[in-house]
Amino acid sequence: MEKVVGYLGLGNMGHPMAMRIADAGHKLLVFDINKEVLIDFRKRQISIAESIRDLADKADIIICSLPSNEIIREAVIGSEGLVTGNRVKTYINACTTGSNFASEISDELLKNGIATLEAPISGGPSGARDGTLSIMASGPLKVYKEVKPVLESYGKKLVFCGEKPGLAQVLKLANNILFATSIFATTEAIAMGVKAGLDPSLMLDAIQSGTGRNATVDLVMPNSVLSRSFDFGATIGILMKDVNLALEEGEKQGVPQPVSQQVRQMMLLAMHQGWEQRDLSELVKLVENWSDTEIKLKL
Repeated sequence: MEKVVGYLGLGNMGHPMAMRIADAGHKLLVFDINKEVLIDFRKRQISIAESIRDLADKADIIICSLPSNEIIREAVIGSEGLVTGNRVKTYINACTTGSNFASEISDELLKNGIATLEAPISGGPSGARDGTLSIMASGPLKVYKEVKPVLESYGKKLVFCGEKPGLAQVLKLANNILFATSIFATTEAIAMGVKAGLDPSLMLDAIQSGTGRNATVDLVMPNSVLSRSFDFGATIGILMKDVNLALEEGEKQGVPQPVSQQVRQMMLLAMHQGWEQRDLSELVKLVENWSDTEIKLKL
């Protein structure tokens, strides 16, 4: 019998990832408390669960894309969570939660006969739409092999980190602290050039072929900053969560993190200004304001 894939959480990442799963021909069932995000799925006649418990009663595999550990804990192992379902046997966590939390959830689910695969993703909403995400996975190798065709529907680069719980989360945190650092370092560098008279588009074009290349140079600056659209698709609050988790992991592993600590201070400045729900591309405005410049397309 064909296995049913359940998708829990249809936000900026979950929505396009779930659509990719449907496009790949997998039998899909979705759920989100926000009824508006379900409209697109109804139009395509994709099945919609009535609750998380209903999702877990009807799906064999459930992928989770939720915004915080507190929400995940309640949705997964709460009194009405997927752990109470009668059918689900595999839980795939696509969220960035940190290794300690990942182990906690995995242990609780295992008590109820549900296997966990950590599979956080990187590549932003555009990567989710295009099916080109990087997926970092850890957990039972047998489970990884079984669900790999589902992961490949929205991921282009799949990396299996090992069976030790939490390994994929550590790799994802390493990725995200590098990304956060690149936002501020790149903005400082581009602002310096703009104030000196350089065209920011020219700068980005050159750097994309140089040693300074990074995700902010490739994606954030050209797509969301130069146009002043600020629509990368993830919030400052979400990135703040990931930076905090990365620092916790570094402390746990006994690794000094002076640069990451400074990135956290920059993030806190934005948070204290009430920017939690703003797009993360707006972080460039901190440097722009201090340097009295604006990074935008030259007309």
